[in-house]
Amino acid sequence: MNQTLEKNELSEALAKNTLDDIPTPKPNAKKITGLIKQSGKIKGYRLSDDTMIDKNEAIEMARQGEIAGVGIAHRKDTEYLKSIPDGTEDNNLSNLPTVSAEEMSNE
Repeated sequence: MNQTLEKNELSEALAKNTLDDIPTPKPNAKKITGLIKQSGKIKGYRLSDDTMIDKNEAIEMARQGEIAGVGIAHRKDTEYLKSIPDGTEDNNLSNLPTVSAEEMSNE
């Protein structure tokens, strides 16, 4: 049991190392509740107050502490949001429901 706990803690620590920045969320920070995808790629996010924002706005909001539970990472020259590992899979961004990009453009 102890080894499993240690492995989980090590996995979380390694995953956090992949993040460039883990902003401190403000007390009123929103959470991401859905992914806006187009052709399989994330274009934006639905927040806990039902607003929909594009990817760049979400990164800036996260940087300002306005979105909780995410860190900022990068791949090549592109920044993106990534769930902060907390030992549960349910709240990972990849497990959130998808909203079509068309719904975002209708708002």
